[in-house]
Amino acid sequence: MKLSDTLRFSFNTLASYRMRSFLIILAMALGVAAVIVLTALGDGARRYVVNQFSSIGTNLIIVLPGRAETAGSFPGAVMGQTPRDLTLEDAQWVGRLPQVRRYAPLNVGAAELSAAGRLREVTVLGSTADIFPIRHMQLAQGDFLSAASAGSAQIVLGAAIAQEFFPDGHALGQRVRLSDRRFTVTGILAAQGQTMGFNSDEVVIIPVRQAQALFNTNSLFRLLIEARHRGEIEDAKQAIRETLIRRHDGEDDVTVITQDAVLATFDRILRALTLGVAGIAVISLAVAGILVMNVMLVAVSQRTAEIGLLKAIGTPATVIRRVFLAEAAWLSLTGALFGFVLGHIGSLMLRLAYPLLPAWPPYWANFAAIFVAVLTGVLAGLLPATRAARLDPVQALSKR
Repeated sequence: MKLSDTLRFSFNTLASYRMRSFLIILAMALGVAAVIVLTALGDGARRYVVNQFSSIGTNLIIVLPGRAETAGSFPGAVMGQTPRDLTLEDAQWVGRLPQVRRYAPLNVGAAELSAAGRLREVTVLGSTADIFPIRHMQLAQGDFLSAASAGSAQIVLGAAIAQEFFPDGHALGQRVRLSDRRFTVTGILAAQGQTMGFNSDEVVIIPVRQAQALFNTNSLFRLLIEARHRGEIEDAKQAIRETLIRRHDGEDDVTVITQDAVLATFDRILRALTLGVAGIAVISLAVAGILVMNVMLVAVSQRTAEIGLLKAIGTPATVIRRVFLAEAAWLSLTGALFGFVLGHIGSLMLRLAYPLLPAWPPYWANFAAIFVAVLTGVLAGLLPATRAARLDPVQALSKR
């Protein structure tokens, strides 16, 4: 029997048992679809995090007050100590380093904004004009904090805040009250939406000295630094740490982290998560393979007369084995292809339901799911094929 004859014979056999074949194909398809959809979900989450980190700045170094250890907290806190303040003077010294292109001191708080007969609580960022290039934020209108007016009472409104308080679009030059202080609107942020859970459309930005006076603090919440070149990030990180240690009387009491380090950690975690959920989905393929084996073992017992007739007319055992393996291959391959289509429909539905999530299944998952499905089906068909090939023709013809 030629290979083409074997394939045609096995296909016709499967077609004669439509319901049984359909159920096996469906089980295999669901397993493949689960692998594709879950890997698309995991890899989509990884890409989302990478994109979000890229959107908050490049070559970014962040300095936090206090020395965070592995637990992520200041070790002196258990003894009632507080971390040394990170001050504007510290930021200015860091800004003089040759590896630093620009820096932006940052204070964050909440205050009531009132204007045009409206009142609401807003998130307040206190910083300098360098916050915009560092955080990749853009002004749709106006400007903010020229060098000559670094301490003046200027305020930049987020796009949503400006629309809410000044729906006529004439916000520039208007006077607003933030808590108990008055500011002049000098700029409107371009709409940007959510970034790492932070909605820049719902914030206001004021000069950092004004923010410190408003919140009655001398310490900075964060210091954002942009290195001159990507290759200088580690050198800049070391220089920043050494400068602040000298400024703080030899105490290493700040935490310096890089965007790449945080991103690499998230990337490893999410890759492991993707592989984990893919492994869980592969279990369904193993279950489908067991179903293939069980059904084909039953098929062998039901087709003993057919097998006996083939052996009686001189069909070699290898051909009979090949016929059953071809049936298993047909079932698993058809199920894999059907599952491939089903999985991509599922990932498309994910992208439609969550437009911000790039839930595209990785290429390796597509090929791996199909390969594992076919391999599982063929391996599951080995035992039934071997049992069929070993049947005695006389006993098989008598259905014993």
